[in-house]
Amino acid sequence: MSKPESWKSWEGRVIDGKFPLRQFLGGSDHSAVFLTETPGPQPAEAAIKLIDPKTADLDRELARLRAAATLSHPNLMHTTEAGRAQVSGSPVLYVVMECADDNLAQILPQRALEPGEVGDLLPPVIDALSYLHGRGFVHGRITPSNVLAVGNQLKLSADNAHSAQTTDSTRRRIDAYDAPETAAGIVTAEGDIWSVGALLVAALTQNVALVEDGSASKTGLPQNIPEPFRGIARECLHLDPKRRCSLAQIRARLQPTGRSVPAEPEPAPVEPARHYRYSWRMFVPIAVLIVIGLAAGLFRLIFPPKPKPARSEEVQFQVVVPEAPKADTPPPATQIAPAPTGKPAAQPAVSAPPASAKVNTPGAVLHQVVPDPPKNAQNTITGTIKVVVHVQVDSSGKVTAAKFKSSGSSRYFANQAMKAAERWEFTPPQVDGQPTASNWLLQFRFKRTSIQASSQRVSR
Repeated sequence: MSKPESWKSWEGRVIDGKFPLRQFLGGSDHSAVFLTETPGPQPAEAAIKLIDPKTADLDRELARLRAAATLSHPNLMHTTEAGRAQVSGSPVLYVVMECADDNLAQILPQRALEPGEVGDLLPPVIDALSYLHGRGFVHGRITPSNVLAVGNQLKLSADNAHSAQTTDSTRRRIDAYDAPETAAGIVTAEGDIWSVGALLVAALTQNVALVEDGSASKTGLPQNIPEPFRGIARECLHLDPKRRCSLAQIRARLQPTGRSVPAEPEPAPVEPARHYRYSWRMFVPIAVLIVIGLAAGLFRLIFPPKPKPARSEEVQFQVVVPEAPKADTPPPATQIAPAPTGKPAAQPAVSAPPASAKVNTPGAVLHQVVPDPPKNAQNTITGTIKVVVHVQVDSSGKVTAAKFKSSGSSRYFANQAMKAAERWEFTPPQVDGQPTASNWLLQFRFKRTSIQASSQRVSR
């Protein structure tokens, strides 16, 4: 009954007479998560976690779950209810919580996180743990599946929380995310520090097995883990719990790096209006100029300038129409001949340019391609990732070369932008009626909820 395949067969059942199991979302040998909805006149979507309590004290475990449900922090999953129920004669514990959009365990099989993304992941994890530890709780199970995204927020699951400094004889170490002392049933705040280090290694390398080598100082952590994360992981993964760093020390190590994913730029401050004090001396030069201008105008009215006589050597042109041609004589072509000097010349009429005149046009985007990464990857974005690609376009409107002007903080999303940019097409600019090559800057803005693209033509 407790295997994931058997859990899925529970879809359609109702827990405690009020929580329908709409869809199986995932599980393990001892627990499963389903999509459900809260009861009432306006049902809301929620998640329900079912726990097989056959290896634990039912009352003790239920008390722990209800205590965890009282916790409230922006970076902890909100729990609405915990209880017990009977399903086909078997007891089961349940926890109802807000529904997550995604979790880190769904991202890591596809790709490792970029350093900037890990820099955004750690602060909410540290904040949630600081809150738990400050209230006498430890998390006890920090794994990728328990790091979740709800809208634009990253959160830790709360249903695993235990009272600090407890020994649980039934608890066993499951994997490298659990501190070594967990094998003896010891669940402490120092164990959470170990788990943070393991989470860091897994997020950056996709290989949590490297934790054991690094903690035992056999080969150490891989050199390709960038600082400050390599140093943080090293200080978290001491075998001796007393030598592990604190949450405050982790936060301090993060300070120099700042946030790698750029936030939206702040609007430029509006300069306050300046109030000037005017003096009559400022208007004296203006008044003098006005008087001079009026005097000059009056002088020209009284003594108008004489018209200049036409210069005899100037040659003016007029159209001369020949006499009617004689019989059997082809008509001569219209000729342009000098007009007699001293007589006004007929001005040639100004006509519109012929239809075949050569024109210039600036060019435009003909076909725009927007990146389409997996939704699981897009859900890892915090803030806005901006990527700018410079493309060279030939006279047929095709992209012939592309390079990053700004690759942003994520190599993964930068590559997504580059692949899209190479597929853009353009209407080439016209110079003297001929299509010509051009250069463009393509900007891509990746957000959790949208991806936008814009273009700008540049000289080179």
